[in-house]
Amino acid sequence: MARGRGRQGLSRRAAIQAGAISLLGLGMNHLAGLRSMAAEKGSPAAPGSRARSVIYVFLSGGLAQHESFDMKPDASEEIRGEFRPIATRTPGIQICEHLPLLAQRSHQWALVRSLTHPYNDHSIGHHVMLTGRSDLPVGFDPEKPKPTDWPCMASVASTALRSRNNLPPAIVLPEKLVHMTGRTIPGQFGGVMGRQHDPWFLEMSPHHPQHYGAFPEYLFHHEKGRVEDPRMVFQAPHLSLPEGLSLDRVRERVSLRDHLESQSRTYGDLAEDAAFDRYREAAISLLSNGRVHDAFDLSKADAKWLDRYGRNSFGWSLLMARQLVQVGISLVQVNLGNNETWDTHQAAFPNLKDHLLPPLDRALSALIDDLSAAGLLDETLIVVGSEFGRTPKISTLPGVKLPGRDHWGACQSILLAGGGVKGGNVIGASDRIGAYPTEAPQRPENLAATIYSALGLPRDMVWRDAAGRPQSAYDAEPIRGLM
Repeated sequence: MARGRGRQGLSRRAAIQAGAISLLGLGMNHLAGLRSMAAEKGSPAAPGSRARSVIYVFLSGGLAQHESFDMKPDASEEIRGEFRPIATRTPGIQICEHLPLLAQRSHQWALVRSLTHPYNDHSIGHHVMLTGRSDLPVGFDPEKPKPTDWPCMASVASTALRSRNNLPPAIVLPEKLVHMTGRTIPGQFGGVMGRQHDPWFLEMSPHHPQHYGAFPEYLFHHEKGRVEDPRMVFQAPHLSLPEGLSLDRVRERVSLRDHLESQSRTYGDLAEDAAFDRYREAAISLLSNGRVHDAFDLSKADAKWLDRYGRNSFGWSLLMARQLVQVGISLVQVNLGNNETWDTHQAAFPNLKDHLLPPLDRALSALIDDLSAAGLLDETLIVVGSEFGRTPKISTLPGVKLPGRDHWGACQSILLAGGGVKGGNVIGASDRIGAYPTEAPQRPENLAATIYSALGLPRDMVWRDAAGRPQSAYDAEPIRGLM
């Protein structure tokens, strides 16, 4: 239990802490994230290490390698599926016909076609791919996060990276990964490091219905196709002061007494924590930095940017990720599609063609272009992956009309761009039906090491669990041949 929660009332000091944050215009959904930032940070990266950024684009549900980056056009129909490959800008590399914009940019990205782990369960796959650990923690529960889980990469990175521009080193957006049943997927949190090391979740999509995709343009249901839901909103945080309240007045805590005490009941569960007070002051200082302020405000984004990224949750999320790394965030994890959106058991081909691949293709291509134009691509690693791939053989679920593919941890493809990645490059290979790696197999540990290395974290870096026991961050070498 956090300090101070045992009290029935709320001290004036805690009220001041809570109220000052609320006066910034952050809603309750963002307050929890700011509170999690209040953890004391660990040691910074080794002196002389390069300050780089990573954008980890996570496609929850499982991207089919056969329908994206490792097509098998010469296999039988039950293996190759309905889609056809197209040539990319790089001779000899083909990808799915429904990724034409990425195909034009193959000189800027590389593929790993041999990432493998032994799990076919969603929750285990998420845990493995978000923590970079193939070994399951003792007592792992696929139904809920537990304090004995391994920490996610965002939490590990946050212990070693200094805050820049008063922002946390790592942010996850636009939402936590939650199943439509209400089950929060494990692997997204601080785990054995303690809840105070949970990453900052920038919650921008509070409604979790039983449908999927890049809302509102590409919202769909696996069986019914396209749907509309006015409850689906993209709620970016609004960093501003109420009318008539100046920044100088915010800094004068005594003058805020009347405002804060009136809100004390609303924020009565806030922990009384000195570290939180430090982050309250940092949050206030955001108001004086126009570039940081604007990074959280999509209404100030150029209309041409919005059109190029796509006016949907995929486009908005990657545009915000681009703006956040530009103002100093080191690691941004972007969850593209909640409720295991990419879990294409049924109607896989129309859903991928009409609702999933087009917004991904557009937004990811725009991100690469913008980072390149801004001179940031070389120092920003983009990673696109899922919790697993899909089965080689197409199948149809009982009672379902249109086919899809089942879960398959043994082989998946990931895309990487920027951060020194050699473009037009393919690492590893799968067998003739896309079932198992046949060349240069990579584990989640290799991917984690690649991400940590891109962030400039030293190879001897350790993180500590809640009991103070050291754990090595690097459990493997970064992916060879990538840089």
